[in-house]
Amino acid sequence: MKVSVWDTYVKRLDGKIMHFDIIVPQEVKDEATIFNYGREYLLGKEVISQELTTKECKFCHIEEASETIQNDIDRKGYHIAELNNCF
Repeated sequence: MKVSVWDTYVKRLDGKIMHFDIIVPQEVKDEATIFNYGREYLLGKEVISQELTTKECKFCHIEEASETIQNDIDRKGYHIAELNNCF
């Protein structure tokens, strides 16, 4: 399965910058849907931040999904790869 990786940076209330990737099936191109996945992830982390827009979240590249990523996408439609300051 080919997936799109959206590079995302969000400033937390403590001033630290969270860096994570929102990974979706390659066919998903609607930014509002992708941003909603990011907001859903942030709510689950109990992080309050500004809105996600193309300033904070940009398409990065296409890659082949690992089994873990594919399982998450099958289950909830997306996968989050936590990179920095995601607790």
